[in-house]
This record gives sequence, C-alpha cells and structure tokens, in this order.
Amino acid sequence: PVFAGLNGSALENFSCVIYNISLMKCTWQAGTDAPGDTQYFLYWQNSRDNDVMECELYIKDENGRNTGCRFQNVMIKTERAYFLVNGSSKDSPIQFYDEYIELYKIEVLTPPLNVTANCTRDSAGCIITWQPPLTSHMENVNCFQYEISIQKK
Repeated sequence: PVFAGLNGSALENFSCVIYNISLMKCTWQAGTDAPGDTQYFLYWQNSRDNDVMECELYIKDENGRNTGCRFQNVMIKTERAYFLVNGSSKDSPIQFYDEYIELYKIEVLTPPLNVTANCTRDSAGCIITWQPPLTSHMENVNCFQYEISIQKK
C-alpha cells in the first residue's frame, strides 16, 4: 500500500529473498512518476521485540539512487518482518511503501547435505540418504519435503 505524497512516486516491484542461510537481499525500482532526485531509504523490523533499523548496505544504480539493500546475519523469527521504504526529493513529497513479510516464505534453501547413494547388483537397488539443508529457523526436520529425480537406471 502507498500513502500521502506525489502519486506514482513510491517505489515499485519491491521484493526480498533470503539465501545462504542468513543473507537477505531486497530490491526495488524507482516510482514511475518519482522526480529524478528521489532517494529511497529502507527500514525494517525483524520482530516486535527488535528496534526498527535502517539498511546498512544499500545497492545503488549508476545515478547513485538506492535500489536495494543487502543484509547479513538475518535470523528468521516466527513473526512477520515489517519493511518500510520512504523517499525524499527536493521537488515534492514522496509516497512511502510498507509491507509485512513472513521471512520463511522468501528463503531459498541450500541443497540437502551429505547425499550418498549405495547401490547393489541384486534386486535391492539403491539406498539414497541425505541430511536436511542448513537453515536459520527450521526446528522440525519433518517439515522438509524432497523430490528425487533419477536420470539413468
């Protein structure tokens, strides 16, 4: 949702992804009608217990405009995280954008660990074993689902 300010000035296409267990990257595009000098600033709150924090490492385009943020040491909590991106311009007030995101839904999981296959010549076939992928939040390994694709017999 967007609020007071110049129509079309709020950022567009906001999205975030968590990868490599604890890294998060959020990206966005400048609003279609945002003045050329518009600069955007991202703030987020990982749970109700934590303070609202500004992005520490912005991703900038060729004009120096903030178009994303990289986060380190992200811990996925059970609650939703709150994201707010506001903007500033000398020409006009800029609409802000905010969104609640359940972080586990945007996590790209690492591959399963220690995959092994033991095959025998008799009719017993193969036994394939593995361990769950690393993640910062999953406590119940039964939540994982796996799919095995056998390319050749």
